[in-house]
Amino acid sequence: MDPGSVEKAAAALLDAYATGTPISPLTKDHPDMSVADAYAVQLAQVKAWTAAGARIKGHKVGLTSAAMQRQMGVDQPDFGVLLDTMFLPESAPIDTGRFLQPRIEPEVAFVLGRPLAGPGATTADAVAAVEYVLPALEVIDSRIADWKITLPDTIADNASSGGVVLGTRPVRLDDQDLSLMGCLLRRDGDLIDTGAGGAVLGSPVNALVWLANVLGERGVSLEAGHVVLPGSITAAVPVAPGQTLTATFAGIGSVTARFGREELT
Repeated sequence: MDPGSVEKAAAALLDAYATGTPISPLTKDHPDMSVADAYAVQLAQVKAWTAAGARIKGHKVGLTSAAMQRQMGVDQPDFGVLLDTMFLPESAPIDTGRFLQPRIEPEVAFVLGRPLAGPGATTADAVAAVEYVLPALEVIDSRIADWKITLPDTIADNASSGGVVLGTRPVRLDDQDLSLMGCLLRRDGDLIDTGAGGAVLGSPVNALVWLANVLGERGVSLEAGHVVLPGSITAAVPVAPGQTLTATFAGIGSVTARFGREELT
């Protein structure tokens, strides 16, 4: 894609945020859009957001589990940027209206105590960089109508990012085997899915290493204090106003996202 097409695609996605109206897949108008093109579209939006005052607070890795790859019809992970505006308090109801077509994913969030940079980052480097982990629920969303996305579509759309709710009890990685960690996902108290950390590229730590090395190839490093979401342990679950979602992770703890009811007019 030429620079003009990149800017036009980014503008279309930014307009979807502003209007709340999803757009048709970018790959419909740009069937030759490559992964590199898609990351250029993503970057153009990030530049627009940060120019408007938003701050980068971390990154997310998406499509790391076989369940999510099957659900989205893709065959490799991707990444997106987490902005300060995406972090939602566990204590307050979430306005569902801020999203277009939200779904929720249980994840273990890494909080870095030191920078982590690739290429060449190893598992040992990643573990040493993590200060602690938190239970998390990521709200994914799509500015593409009906979630009809290809890999370039979701990458361009900031890896279908929406928001994130973090738990409040930090847990150190010491004595935690995230690959064996089980997770229970409940909606309004009913168990709706289960999973294990090994679903995320064998271990969520592997997703962190992958991200550090992919970003490193682009001249970007993960910074101390940043949050990294390594990918969902289960398939994504649609959410609606009035619902409460809770993820419980063995050895890590629980996190709850409450979605406010729609106001009657």
